[in-house]
Amino acid sequence: MTEVSAGLGTGRASVGAVLDFAWTAGEFTATEVMAGTSLTRSTAIDAVDTLVSAKILRELPNARAAGAYRSGRPARRFVLSPDLGVVIGVDAGDTHLAVTIADPLEFTLVSHRTQLDPTHSPAERRAAILEQLAAALAEAGRDRDDVLAICVGVAAPVDRDGISPPHPDGFWERTNPGLAAALSDWAPVVEVKNDALLAAVAEGSQGAAIGCRDYVALLAGERFGGGVVVDGHLLHGAHGGVGEGVVFDHIIGVGSAFGLSYALQDEVRAAVSSGEIARDGFIGRLAGARRVDPRAVLALAADGDADAALVSSRVGETLSRVVGVLGSMYDPARVIICGAVAESIEPVLSAARRVLPSQLHLPAPELLASSLGAEVVSLGAVATARRAARDRAVPLLAERRLAARA
Repeated sequence: MTEVSAGLGTGRASVGAVLDFAWTAGEFTATEVMAGTSLTRSTAIDAVDTLVSAKILRELPNARAAGAYRSGRPARRFVLSPDLGVVIGVDAGDTHLAVTIADPLEFTLVSHRTQLDPTHSPAERRAAILEQLAAALAEAGRDRDDVLAICVGVAAPVDRDGISPPHPDGFWERTNPGLAAALSDWAPVVEVKNDALLAAVAEGSQGAAIGCRDYVALLAGERFGGGVVVDGHLLHGAHGGVGEGVVFDHIIGVGSAFGLSYALQDEVRAAVSSGEIARDGFIGRLAGARRVDPRAVLALAADGDADAALVSSRVGETLSRVVGVLGSMYDPARVIICGAVAESIEPVLSAARRVLPSQLHLPAPELLASSLGAEVVSLGAVATARRAARDRAVPLLAERRLAARA
C-alpha cells in the first residue's frame, strides 16, 4: 500500500488502500473493502466513490438490476476499470526479440517473436526494437497514450537507471543500446532489467520457485546468467551484476560463460575427435555440422543412446560445477535451469545431480528444469510491467485525473 498511497499524494492513504485492494479482488462491495483494508464504512465508500469518479474503478449494475437479487437493498458492486491501458513486456535477447502487449491484470493481447541480427550496431538494434514495439502496439489497436508500463529484459547487467556498464567487447552496450532513454516517452514507467533477473521473477510468480524464498533461476542455453533470490528478496547489485556469468570463465572444469548448448556441442566434438564416439554413428555425424543441435543430442540421451548419454554425463559434470559455485555463493534451496534448453535438459540434470554433492560443503540445492520454456524472460517482463502499473502508473493516472477534476 505504501507505493500506491505515495503515488496518490498526501492525505490519499484510504484511496490508495482501496486501489491496492481492487487489484486482486475482482468484483467487490464496500463491505468487502472494509474487511480487506480495515477502513471504516464511510471512509471506504468515500474512497471508492473517488476512484469511480476518476474512472479507475467502475460501478457495476446492482444485483437487482442484474436479476440476481430478490429483496432488501442491494449492495453496490465495483470492479477495477477494464480500460485503464496496457503494459508491454519485452525479451530483447542477443538474437531474438519477443514483444508482448497485455492488459494490467491477466490477458495477453498480442505476442510477437522475431529474430534480431547480432551484427547490428547499437543504433540499428535500437531502431529494430522500437519498430517491433510500434507494430505490436498497432496490432493490439492501442497507441502510446494507452501504455502504463514497459519492462525490457536484456542480456546484460543493468543498473537501477536502466543503464548497462561498459563491456570490454561492447557486448552489453549493444544488447542494451540506450533503451531506457529511447523508451522514456513511451510510458509513465519504463524499466530495463537483466534477463536472468526477469527469469527469476517468472519462476517465483508462476514457475518452479513458487513458495521458495531462496533460489537461482539460471539462464543456461546460450550463456550462463543467474537471477538470484535470497530470503525472498531479488538481488540486484550496484550495476545489476549479481549472477553475471563471467565468473565461469575462471572456474576450472567450466572455463566459459557460454551455456549448455555450446557445452553439448563441444563435448560431442571432443568425444568424436578422441575416438570415444565413432564418426559414422548418429552422434558422430552430428559433429560434422556447422552447429550441433543440442535438442537432438538430448532426445537421444533420453531414449538411452550410449553416445548421447556419454555427452550428457560430461555436460552434467560441467553443470554441477556451475551449480556448485552458485550454491557456495548464495546457498539456494533450488537452482532452476531456464530457457528453451530446459525443455529437454533432464539427461544433463540427472548426471549433474549425481556429482553435485561433491561440489559443495553445504547441502546441495534441488536442481530442476523450468516448465516455462523459451518464454520465461517474456513472462517475467510482463509480470514486472504489471507490478509497475499497479504500484506506480495507475496511482499516477488516478492522481492526474483527480487533479483535473479539482
